[in-house]
This record gives sequence, C-alpha cells and structure tokens, in this order.
Amino acid sequence: MKLEALRIPAPLRGFAAGEAQLFDIALAGDRVESVVPSAQQAQARGTLLSALVDAHAHIDKNYTVQDVGAAQGNLFAAIERMNRHRESWTGESLRLRMERALHDAWRSGTRALRTHLDWVQAEPPAALAVFEALREEWRGRVELQFVSLTPLDLFADMAAGERIAREVKRAGGTLGAFVYRNEGIVHKLGRVFDLAQQHGLGLDFHVDEGLDVEASGLRSIAQLVRARDFAQGVVCGHCCSLSVQDDAVANETLALCAGAGLHLVALPTTNLYLQGAWDRTPVQRGITRIREAAARGLRASLATDNVQDAFYPYGSYDLLETFGLGVQMAHLAPASDWLDTVTVNPAKALGLAWDGRIAPGCPADLLVLSATDEHELIGPRGRQRTVIRAGRVLDTLN
Repeated sequence: MKLEALRIPAPLRGFAAGEAQLFDIALAGDRVESVVPSAQQAQARGTLLSALVDAHAHIDKNYTVQDVGAAQGNLFAAIERMNRHRESWTGESLRLRMERALHDAWRSGTRALRTHLDWVQAEPPAALAVFEALREEWRGRVELQFVSLTPLDLFADMAAGERIAREVKRAGGTLGAFVYRNEGIVHKLGRVFDLAQQHGLGLDFHVDEGLDVEASGLRSIAQLVRARDFAQGVVCGHCCSLSVQDDAVANETLALCAGAGLHLVALPTTNLYLQGAWDRTPVQRGITRIREAAARGLRASLATDNVQDAFYPYGSYDLLETFGLGVQMAHLAPASDWLDTVTVNPAKALGLAWDGRIAPGCPADLLVLSATDEHELIGPRGRQRTVIRAGRVLDTLN
C-alpha cells in the first residue's frame, strides 16, 4: 500500500524531513517500508498520524449515567453515586460495558489504552477478572493496561495496602491512588511508594482533582520521587488545582515535576464538566498547565477519562474529539504541534514498545485524516479518518 502527499506533524516524525512538508509512505506487510518527500509539495491529501494511545480511562464505570444520573459539577456526589451503583456490578454487566468501550476505541483508531479500575477495599474488584480476560482477547488489537484506583486513606491500613499491591503485581498492573487534600498526605503517599518499590510497580495517581489552591498532592509526589530516587515511572492525572494557584507556586511545582520526570495527563472533558461553578457561567476551565509544563520539557498527554457516567454524562472513546477540546481549552497552537499529546507522549508514559514516531520500520498502525492542514484538524475533516492496522485498512470514519 502507498500513501501519497501526506503531512506528518513534526512531533511524530522519526526521520529527517529536511525542507519537505509532504511525504509519500510505502507500507509492506505490517510495517512502514519507506517515508520519502513527495514529488509534489503543493497540496496535501491529508495528515498522517500513528495510531492513538489513551493514557487514562475508566472502562469499568462507563455507560452508567442512565442509572446514576449526571453529577453536574459535583465530584464527590459523582463518587458517592458510583459507590452505590458499584454494588450491583456483575461480571456480565461489566463485560458488556467494557467491551463496548473497546470496540469504540478500536474503531476510532486507538492502539493502546490504560484504564483505572475502582479498587475501594483490600479485595480485588470484580472488574479485574473481566479486565484480565479482555486483555487476552484484545491482544493484537488494543494493548490494555490497568491501574488500581484506591482512596489514598485506605493505604493507612498496612495489611490492605499490602494485599492490593500483591494483587496488582500478580495481574501485571500499575499501583494507583486518589489523592486530594488528605490528612497526613505525605505519610500516606510514602506508604504507596513503599509498596511500589517493594513490588516493583509503577505509579499512576489521580491527584488534585479540584480547584482548591491549597491542594498540594502533586508537589508532594514530585518531592517523594526525587527523595527516593524512584525509577519505576510516575503518571499524574488531572492536577487541576495547579491551574488556580499563583504563578510562582505553580511554576515551582512544575520545576519539581520536571526534576522528578513525572508525566502529566490532562482530562479535558471531565474536568471542564466537573470543575467550576454550576450556578453561573464558569470562568475556570479546570485543565492543568499544559503549556507551562511543556516549556519545562514535560510534554503532557490528553486522555478520555469518563464516558457517559456520573462524572461526565457525554462523550465517546474517540480520542481525536478529546484532543480537539483540549486544544481549545488550553489554547494549544498550532494544533498540529500538539498531536503528540495523543500519540507519542502517552506511548512513552505507558512504556509501549513503539513510541509512536513514524519512520521506516515502524508498525503500520496509522490514521490518515482528511484534514490537509492544522486549521482543519478541529472540524469535520479532522474527524474524517482512515484507520490502518498492521498495514490493512480497518475502517473509514466520516
């Protein structure tokens, strides 16, 4: 197969482009055989991306909004509603919802997805067994990872924390926690780091998911990474409070994050919906400081988060829709310069074998967008795509 006269955004180029702007790409089997400057440089036929990587989702709780209702800006009301609804979850109901999410992501062009699984007590949740089965069934289509999403306070129970960590290790997952204004936060975070180091686990936190200027979980995590020389990799999702803190405070925290090598994940849909007042038009946007982080070498990811549940009652697993909202929320321009937020950056954060840069020899897992320049990325032509997996056309979306 040959793809002609396509733009390849600069962050996705794994080759020397020179002065060329348009490229011809030859595929041989399941690999990219060659990438060469196109003979004609006048008019692009589209934009080429590597397949998408979703670094933060919740496929155990999606598609439940009809049962629980939308929380309309109240994070803790959403948590309580899902806690009640979780009591009715069965392996069968979980599989139906989780499979629906994976089919949506696969069709949209996602090649890897990390989901957080609610893990609110020492015993593993029913969703874990379903996830492990689906991980095997979807191998070769969507690479699946999981994170245990546990309230930080539960780690104060030494036995509970140990049991969770052992089970996460057995199942090949990442250890996680929900961190927001907890009492004794440094001590409890230290316990999570202890467990991760003892069991050789990476860490992935929901942190500072609110607009409290005093929330300091992100800073504490960065300090612990540096103090312990923690090398397993740490991802921090949300980090909303950073957006409302004084510039000096926020910049100091970002400097600590850069020194610690943290990876930040912004969740535009859920945080725009949940953060800020609901009794007036919201002023605050709830998205973390993506641009300031990038200025310090921290290239963030944009990810799906919630889909049709109490936390976010709308949406889908089309990561390009999330990208479009993130571009507008955070004023990411030129938009094409930020396409690494849904490709290269999350691929690195998740430790995938391929970092998503397009070059001869890379996997032929690609998306061809109808958008011919960056101004068409957010709009109908940006949503139109041909999904190619292992060198074969999977689907064409209009």
